[in-house]
Amino acid sequence: MDSTTTTSAPGTAPVPQATPGVAVRLTEAAIQQVKTVIKAQGFEGYFFSIRVVPAGCSGLGYDLNLVKESKAGDVVWEQDGVKIATDPMSVRYLEGTEIDYVSAITGAGFKFNNPNAKSSCGCGTSFTT
Repeated sequence: MDSTTTTSAPGTAPVPQATPGVAVRLTEAAIQQVKTVIKAQGFEGYFFSIRVVPAGCSGLGYDLNLVKESKAGDVVWEQDGVKIATDPMSVRYLEGTEIDYVSAITGAGFKFNNPNAKSSCGCGTSFTT
């Protein structure tokens, strides 16, 4: 079972919430991949930053990073020991999104199941709402 807490700004007390109450839920495979990268890179204590940014031919894309500190005003929560942060603008595009980590013969990467995405470009790197 996912262990999830959320806060509205850095430095405030975490508020326990069920997984559906956060913008994004990571699958077990995604959690394990983030933890593997954090450990391999020596980034213990970093946040997994998920943002929606202008990108691609459909207009919006996902920006994933490991960051030492969240930004002022970020929505911050924790899932299974991974600290996650996103900005309030991205929350409206990400609400209900599940992120998985998939590995196939053609490659590996994070896969977004975003119920807000109405269409995506041919190569699958950007989306519209």
